[in-house]
Amino acid sequence: MNVWFQILDTAGAVLVFIGAAICLLGVIGMLRLPDVLSRSHAATKPQTLGMLLVLAGVALRLRSGMDLATLALIGFFQLMTSPVAAHLVARSAYRTGQIDHRELLFDELDEQLTEEH
Repeated sequence: MNVWFQILDTAGAVLVFIGAAICLLGVIGMLRLPDVLSRSHAATKPQTLGMLLVLAGVALRLRSGMDLATLALIGFFQLMTSPVAAHLVARSAYRTGQIDHRELLFDELDEQLTEEH
């Protein structure tokens, strides 16, 4: 086996490990944080970064064109869907009254919702 392949395999394993650890931190944040907005933050940002690191690690291990294209699509859709899902969760929590409005620094959504009605 070529030395460069061993280096790429080792770097891929390290990236997968770091990505998995960051995903684990996101899960711990989802369990430990107190409110919906904080949990949605923990559910999206660390998960996205962790997923991208895992994908990069797997890409270093697989190295074929079709596999890299598939991994790029997975990363693209992860980047596209994660913020939208967090936004929808936060907005539904806001509309159902599960957010303490006193803790918000700015409440621009309240003005928009009162104008709609």
